[in-house]
Amino acid sequence: MEGVVVSARKDGSTTTVSVISDKQGHFGFPSNRLSPGHYSLAIRAVGYDLDGPAAADVAAGHAVTFNLPLRKTANLASQLTNAEWLMSMPGTDEQKSSLMGCVNCHTLQRPVASTYTADQLTNVIHRMYGYSSGSEPGKAQRRVNADAQAGSPEKYRKLAEYIASINLSKGPEWGYSLKTLPRPSGRATHVIITSCDLPRERAMPHDVIVDEHGNAWYSDFGEEIVGELDPRTGKVREWPVPVLQPDHPKVMLGIEEDRDGEIWLGMMFQAAIARFDPKTEKFKTYSAPEVLNDNGTPKSQERQREVTLQYRVDGKVWTTEDNGEIERVDLSTGKYERFQPLKNFAEPPPYSIYGIAADSQNNLYFAENAHSLIGRIDAKTGEVKFFRTPHSHSYQRPSDAPQSQDGRVRRISHAERYEYAPRVRG
Repeated sequence: MEGVVVSARKDGSTTTVSVISDKQGHFGFPSNRLSPGHYSLAIRAVGYDLDGPAAADVAAGHAVTFNLPLRKTANLASQLTNAEWLMSMPGTDEQKSSLMGCVNCHTLQRPVASTYTADQLTNVIHRMYGYSSGSEPGKAQRRVNADAQAGSPEKYRKLAEYIASINLSKGPEWGYSLKTLPRPSGRATHVIITSCDLPRERAMPHDVIVDEHGNAWYSDFGEEIVGELDPRTGKVREWPVPVLQPDHPKVMLGIEEDRDGEIWLGMMFQAAIARFDPKTEKFKTYSAPEVLNDNGTPKSQERQREVTLQYRVDGKVWTTEDNGEIERVDLSTGKYERFQPLKNFAEPPPYSIYGIAADSQNNLYFAENAHSLIGRIDAKTGEVKFFRTPHSHSYQRPSDAPQSQDGRVRRISHAERYEYAPRVRG
């Protein structure tokens, strides 16, 4: 069988190495990836399970041959990815796209395996809408003013009826066949994947960067935590980020490293950005001013997602909000400026600004993904310009790579982002 992911994990280790079988069903681990010891083996091939436990002993200077027999799985549904559930379930593109908000907190397996009726689901969805991003089944985090933001449960009737039509509310079997994606083949099998466990069971690494030493730094999407992983040893160090608003969800998102090796983070619902010095292990935070609704009550929104680090030009750092606004903080005073590039936008809502980068003059480029646009804010004048990407629904993100010598910011699609990931940094 071609395209079977085979994983090996040494007893007592937190690191797993995976390879993929070729068209003859052969797989191999390079000798420099597995030190001598006892290894447990596992596989991933949708539709199949290992036919019994598998383990092997690796000795220095000797190749080890091991056969892995597979059997058809008795529980295909437990193996499906979100993409495969979307392929399998009936419905229009509009109906299926409405499920995209669900995967912020859990897999689609949970709603499709539920037995709730449409009447019950209106209340379930209303309740779940009040959870923040950064929640998950074992740790739900409520937004401030969640019920007011969620509106009436009947608002979710259409989505509830659709989920009830594809779940198990009408019987123990799905009324549609389960479809799977093909396994990797050809060149796609030429890959080695190394994964390292983090020390906390509910760790949720979101953004990851690699420093000049080859260590990976990550923000945690469910805690106020920043961490550093040495991929050579698997050693992990983590630091708690100061909690500024205890009643708001604890979520970290964007992470960047500046030229001095300091780590910058978007603190999301804490309405601030954080600056961490690994040498002193000290944090400095820059809190955004409170934003009010029209009725004078504080907003509860996702804020300070990402940061840019061309602040040596003018001493200012750009950051994004979830509501389509962009802010810039003066590091010397801590004062924030607010920009509303979509305020008089000709395109209809909804809008989605996600992904920012600054050029050599600290002009900001941002991705507006709902309409496949790149925006630019002039750092000196505040003038806003928009540029349409060649493809609709491209969901572009600015590259994480440092800007080129000519100051240009390269647009990079999600597909390119993963294709070029090994060359993005370092």
